[in-house]
Amino acid sequence: MSVERRRQMVEPEHPDLFISRQCRLLSLSRSTFHYAPVGESPFNLALMRLIDEAFLDCPFHGARQMMCHPRRLGHAVGGKRVGRLMALMGLSPIYQKPRTSDPHPQHPIYPYLLKDMAITRPNQVWCADITYIPMRKGFLYLVAMMDWATRKVLAWTLSNTMEADFCIEALHDALARFGRPEIFNTDQGSQFTSPRFTQVLKDAGVRISMDGKGRWMDNVFIERLWRSIKYECVYLHAFETASELRDGLGRWIGFYNSGRPHSSLAGRTPDEAYHQLAPTPSPGHAPETVSGIPMAA
Repeated sequence: MSVERRRQMVEPEHPDLFISRQCRLLSLSRSTFHYAPVGESPFNLALMRLIDEAFLDCPFHGARQMMCHPRRLGHAVGGKRVGRLMALMGLSPIYQKPRTSDPHPQHPIYPYLLKDMAITRPNQVWCADITYIPMRKGFLYLVAMMDWATRKVLAWTLSNTMEADFCIEALHDALARFGRPEIFNTDQGSQFTSPRFTQVLKDAGVRISMDGKGRWMDNVFIERLWRSIKYECVYLHAFETASELRDGLGRWIGFYNSGRPHSSLAGRTPDEAYHQLAPTPSPGHAPETVSGIPMAA
């Protein structure tokens, strides 16, 4: 159980148990319970958003090169500050290792199973990833589960920490709503290598696949999803609160799944491809055939 979850379980007004006793029962120090995290300054939050935008275009830039982007806009920042913020955001240049979450030295790493595999049908392969989401006065982390063949977002969850709990929550949601895939692919982040996460997959009879170290392209479709979410939703709306962000993401993901045709899916939306439906015809167009699929006007 995560530290944050244990902190939430402490009841300061409990009639029978002092806070110190509750902390001992939960294996939680009193200082941890009373700790109030200090948020980043408004300047650092603005800098993090700038770094996030630049990283989408230059995922090969480390802290020294990333430092040039705010400096060109007149912000006097050093490499140490940029490096610390990139680590907080989970960003690291692709030639080193993906750092949305660090590998855990005691967690087993599973082999990559998708090399040269033709992924052509729903529920053949699912994938998952985590990304940083900026807000006006803070930031959250977003995890999403996607069906590889159809690009459909199956489940997603927001969190203010990088603990594994929110990833496990999204995984349970996806399995409950859509059954199970044959293979589940992720990076080597500690949330996904956690025994609690992998055990859910094993119990469901799912084969586990993990990207090669530093191979961000192994999960390229969900990386493209992050780019679309940020440019088309997050950066266009300065969300104030977590509830506003959740509502905004819900609307965008709903549109992405059901209203956004993909050329790689023969003009179908992810929902249509996942449920094996013909693409919805555009008004005023004559009947035609795309990739062998009849389209009626």
